[in-house]
Amino acid sequence: MVLILSVDLVLAIGLTDRNIQIWTRSDGNFVRAVVLTGHDDWVKSLAFTQSASGRNLVLASASQDASIRLWNFENYQKETRFDPPGSLSDALLDAFEESLGDFTDGEGGRQVSLKRHFLSVKSSQGSSVYSITFDALLIGHEAGVTSVSWQPTNDQTSAPTLLSTSTDSSLILWAPSAIITKSGDASTSLWINRQRFGDVGGQRLGGFVGGIWKKNGEQVMAWGWSGGWRRWRLTTGADDIWEEMGAIGGHNGPVTDLDWSPNGAYLISAGLDQTTRIHGPVLHFPQKPSWYELSRPQVHGYDCLGVAFLDDLKFASISDEKVTRIFEAPQRFVTLLETLKVSTFEEKASDRPVGASVPPLGLSNKAAEVAPASENVTSRRPFEGELASITLWPEVEKIFGHGHESSTIALSNSKKYLATACRATSPEHAVIRLNDTSTWHAAGEPLSGHSLTVTRIAFSPNDQFVLSVSRDRSWRLFRQDSEKGYIPFRTESKAHGRIIWDCAWSREGDIFATASRDKTVKIWGETAPEKWTVLAMIKCTEAATAADFTSRDANGRRFIAIGLETGEIMILSSTDSSKWNPENTSEIHIAQITRLKWRSHQNSQIASCSEDGTLRISTIQ
Repeated sequence: MVLILSVDLVLAIGLTDRNIQIWTRSDGNFVRAVVLTGHDDWVKSLAFTQSASGRNLVLASASQDASIRLWNFENYQKETRFDPPGSLSDALLDAFEESLGDFTDGEGGRQVSLKRHFLSVKSSQGSSVYSITFDALLIGHEAGVTSVSWQPTNDQTSAPTLLSTSTDSSLILWAPSAIITKSGDASTSLWINRQRFGDVGGQRLGGFVGGIWKKNGEQVMAWGWSGGWRRWRLTTGADDIWEEMGAIGGHNGPVTDLDWSPNGAYLISAGLDQTTRIHGPVLHFPQKPSWYELSRPQVHGYDCLGVAFLDDLKFASISDEKVTRIFEAPQRFVTLLETLKVSTFEEKASDRPVGASVPPLGLSNKAAEVAPASENVTSRRPFEGELASITLWPEVEKIFGHGHESSTIALSNSKKYLATACRATSPEHAVIRLNDTSTWHAAGEPLSGHSLTVTRIAFSPNDQFVLSVSRDRSWRLFRQDSEKGYIPFRTESKAHGRIIWDCAWSREGDIFATASRDKTVKIWGETAPEKWTVLAMIKCTEAATAADFTSRDANGRRFIAIGLETGEIMILSSTDSSKWNPENTSEIHIAQITRLKWRSHQNSQIASCSEDGTLRISTIQ
């Protein structure tokens, strides 16, 4: 920051030793000039601004001790002073303040020192002296203050406003009151808590990490430990009335899986931030929908790895645990989607629980008591605070059976069977378990054959076959038997040279694809009765990590989308399964793509998720 009435720079540094170091640039070099004391814990944030008079600098310091301190920087004009005999000297005052500090520390209080600090700056223009004094102690937060930020303004006559955020899940706007001192400088008047935003009830989900102003000073934004953003704006035509509005959303970490709802109206995603999230289009203008997060059905204690819709209002998820969990939509979700015209449902919302909650130290969402649905109707999308608290789905079932943490999940096209696999280093655990979705009991014996972790499972369109790929570089086909369920049918033990990340059936069921780290995608087809061989091999520039087919169009052409380890998506077309023509390659993500899925009943939109923490919906033209 530039000191007032000069070109000299001053640098403030907050430290974990509870002090603030002030450095100045003297003769071209930065030197430590002053150490400011007073905070009782780490100094987390610092912010400079000019005072209302424009004559001084004001430094705000925020600390883990839940307090904010304001410091005045002003040009010092030395005055001649005569201390009569018997008057208090500076040395005596300093000793008195030190004794007060010892007393308040022992009693759990705060040390307040009015000692004036001086710093001298030497430059080619001469030498200048500035003084620093403690001006105000702002107490209002109930936990550590994580950031402070001054409101930007072009009006030099307006009083400064300070934004602070805290781990107590609140934001506060601080401003000087109308009581002005004799100096006429509002920065030395009484500071008050002008507005308070956020949540009531303590440190939920870690509170806020930081906050910022929009350039015009009419909006504030804050973000929390879970990665969610919240935004407030000053309403027009009203004094000091702030209202919350929507902010940017999304996962706070790699996104591991996604699935479209059966009707194609919305989709669900899972991430290593231990959440599953539902996203849907909301119409603001005709034909121009914007996609938003509409629900956060699961806020878990383990990393979420996979999801699959059982129907439009029920889904299954797997996490870094041995359990598969089943969730069913509450009233709030059904009412919200119908109100926002995202989708319609045949059954009545009133037949469902209102919502869900997670008990302390628990992992299972419990259904909330039934209440009139009219009390929960909303005409807008949920904001971050609501998504994190009132959009959970009740958990209705758990499925056990695996000996290690889950790795992948898939649902049959008839919705009858749910298939899961787990991490494995031996054939004993490298199995696929099928469960009947009507009873949640095991359907037949586990499907064995692989020697390492199964990375993906896919049912053929008619559910006649189950296809699986593995870290052991092989794929296996299991055929449905009327008496024994699914039984081993065909295998290719050396399908690729490296791990196979993904597999996908064509919509017609005549071919399937396998995507591997060896930078190839192979198209397999039945060239002879019960004999599946390679029809085509697509060479990629990087490791292939995801793949999915569209259905054939009116011209008999179908497309395959291939996701790469570097974030690109390749689109190829074919009328002959042995020949695939490149159509487009786009840099959609900046890290490994973990899943690709074309939108249900459409060939023009595809959803992709990545380790870069984003979920994207792309339109292919």
